[in-house]
Amino acid sequence: MSLLTNVMDHSLDDGYAEAAARKRSEGTGGMPRTVRAKLGLAAGLVLAAVVVTVGAAQARVAAPAVAKEREELIDRIQRETTAADKLEATVDTLRDDVSARQREALKKDGGADRADLVGVLSGAVAVHGPGVKLVVDDAKEATTGGNGNPRETSGFADTGRVRDRDMQRVVNGLWESGAEAVSINGQRLTALSAIRAAGDAILVDNRPLVPPYTVLAVGDKDQLGATFKDSADGLYLDALRENYGIRTSLSTEDDLRLPAAPSVIVRTAQPSTEKGTS
Repeated sequence: MSLLTNVMDHSLDDGYAEAAARKRSEGTGGMPRTVRAKLGLAAGLVLAAVVVTVGAAQARVAAPAVAKEREELIDRIQRETTAADKLEATVDTLRDDVSARQREALKKDGGADRADLVGVLSGAVAVHGPGVKLVVDDAKEATTGGNGNPRETSGFADTGRVRDRDMQRVVNGLWESGAEAVSINGQRLTALSAIRAAGDAILVDNRPLVPPYTVLAVGDKDQLGATFKDSADGLYLDALRENYGIRTSLSTEDDLRLPAAPSVIVRTAQPSTEKGTS
């Protein structure tokens, strides 16, 4: 019982008790003294105030320079935009002049009727007539990329996005089904047109297109629509819709208007003047 009584009476070892007493006597134990704590707090506040003041002063000094650079950048953008608009207007004027000269040359060589036919078939002139309107769009919940934009991924049709090869098949299917003139998002297609990809963007004649893709095809609207639906390319489009969620809609139209191609210039091919022998 004496051992138990000793443990209960002296729960703290004598050595620990002596060390605690020595620290209290030297002033190194427990919380910091009140004056020291206040001095430390004051020093921290002063340092924080200095940092904030210096930062504000630097911001005020740099603000005029930043504002000036911003104004200069805005002015430069406006100047370049104006110059680009002027160049685009000049290009449109030159294209119209080239188209007019081409039509005059065709009329001189082959007559007005032949010139109109060649112009329609080559895409050199605007056309209108009955046909079909096909709208192709990415899936509603297409796979997204780094910034949540479905156009920023590097996948293919299984991402729910329309690819360049999909549009190639759609256009080829319409031509094979009897289309006489085709455009995509206002871009008239010709024998020299190309549908390709640059990154995740679809280009038609080097011009990027934005979904949805509206394809207009002039031709016998009833026969053209039915033939395309039953064709291999029409069935391919159905498979994209069923398997990957690609959205499509096909409708017949009484009067479609397609613009002329921006330019139809042949630099290498020459007409053959040789007549066949019987």
